[in-house]
Amino acid sequence: MTGDRRPPLVWRLVKGFGQFWWDFLIGDTPELFVAALVTIGVVAVLSHLWHLNGVAALALPVLATAALVLSVRRAVRGERRR
Repeated sequence: MTGDRRPPLVWRLVKGFGQFWWDFLIGDTPELFVAALVTIGVVAVLSHLWHLNGVAALALPVLATAALVLSVRRAVRGERRR
């Protein structure tokens, strides 16, 4: 077909794959994605560079809980404004 202006199949598949992962990882709350990356980074630095495995094991749940609490507070504050 000469009138077909759609992108090639490979490009549509790559784009769809990227959109799926964007929605899956980031979705509606990009701050949780960033918080997860920061948490993983902090734990990796504590464990690998400074060999503080015990501190890293304690930091992981504390940072994850803090991220969730801040996210919920932000959502509640947004709902109160409506």
